[in-house]
Amino acid sequence: MKEQKNNLNKNLLKNIFIKICRIFGYEIIDQSNLYVPTQEKSLDRNLSIQGKKSINLPLGEVSISRKVNSLTVIFRSCTSVNMLTQSKKRLFEKNKSEYTFRSLNSIIKSLNYSKENFPKISFDIVVIDHNSKSEDLQKIKNILKKSNINNSLINLNVNEFTANIKKINAKNETVTQNQISNMCNIHKSLMIAKNQSNDLVYFVEDDYIHLLGAFNEMILSYERISSQLNKELVLCPADYPYLYTKIEPSCIFLGSNRHWRKVEETLCTFFTSKKLIEKHWDKFVSMCQFEHYPFEQPLHEIYKTEYCLSPIPSLAIHCTNINSIFGLSPNMDWEKIWEENKDY
Repeated sequence: MKEQKNNLNKNLLKNIFIKICRIFGYEIIDQSNLYVPTQEKSLDRNLSIQGKKSINLPLGEVSISRKVNSLTVIFRSCTSVNMLTQSKKRLFEKNKSEYTFRSLNSIIKSLNYSKENFPKISFDIVVIDHNSKSEDLQKIKNILKKSNINNSLINLNVNEFTANIKKINAKNETVTQNQISNMCNIHKSLMIAKNQSNDLVYFVEDDYIHLLGAFNEMILSYERISSQLNKELVLCPADYPYLYTKIEPSCIFLGSNRHWRKVEETLCTFFTSKKLIEKHWDKFVSMCQFEHYPFEQPLHEIYKTEYCLSPIPSLAIHCTNINSIFGLSPNMDWEKIWEENKDY
């Protein structure tokens, strides 16, 4: 009886201590069973609290000073063009529309997952389409209708921007019509980000297939690393193979469930803030007015003064040709990710 009473007293004191820790915002860990009683979670669960604190053991807690309030996803689609600058076949060798549908589906699934986890964040998705077939557009609309995310679809009017595009590029060649429409779509995306978004923006092409937790990781890691650096960031969702083709030093950051490394190049799919877009507006827009070589050169110039980070391992696969150095991320189960997003 005495031993039972002692155990009851110990449990009572333990419960009181846990409640006090919760009141003051402290976390405690029972290392005997890898359990966090203050959150009633095991250590293999996400312990961070969005907008308040980022927790990653054994480094402990980072207070969030850069809270994420909203995310606008701007999805650029065109099912009529297989490859923008080459004729090679993509991984799995399907029609271009199949990549568009699966890419959009993966984004919707990941956004819905984040919406459940982060109810205080406002999410919306804007699809800017150019020249897709009517039946493809209907499928895109059906995917959007099934989502729990605010959404809209815009048919791109290239005449809104073509007068501002120089017809001869940096290689002294005539800019192709496909590239002109691409530049118009990027310009429209930037305008929407500047005029309609409130906080974070994700610009994404229609051939990236995302993991379910992609937006969770990008949001939590953005908050953590931005709070540490006191700077806005650019995040690239893909771990491109070209990053492993040269030996050079890199800065490594710890995110929520990924390592993130500083990179100096991306394609035109990236995650950033409205503040940073406004800060470098002229450089962003210059990419839509003159075809540089490489095309993303203005982005690379921005990354000389801003932190651009890429995850290890990847959060998305870029479905281009299997031999492309800007394509498939290493050490990923590509077929599994592809199959998981076929239902739309």
